Amino acid sequence: MRRFAIFAAVAMLSACSVLDKMVYRIDIPQGNYLEQRDVDQLRKGMNKEQVKYVLGQPVADNAFDNDRWMYVYQNNPNRGDIYRKELVLNFDQGRLVSMSGDFDKPAQFDTPLEQAAP
Repeated sequence: MRRFAIFAAVAMLSACSVLDKMVYRIDIPQGNYLEQRDVDQLRKGMNKEQVKYVLGQPVADNAFDNDRWMYVYQNNPNRGDIYRKELVLNFDQGRLVSMSGDFDKPAQFDTPLEQAAP
């Protein structure tokens, strides 16, 4: 009788992993979704308000360094790999000086906004 109880318990627990694949789970996107075309509008020397207009407000403010903005996007899909993209913007005296992360640097990033062609 004891063997049957152990077998039944093991069978019920293994069924949980089978049912897990049948249960639908929604994709969970979090953060700032950015596309390369949005990032391509950035120019060295933009002030913080101009960057907010182009990319939006970063999700979380950095309490320790107000001159470093991080735009992070993560999507946890129902199935498959987690998708994550990151963009870090650095400011000096309220002006954009550099960018890094998972996006390509725009070809005209080093051209100041005042000199950019319309």
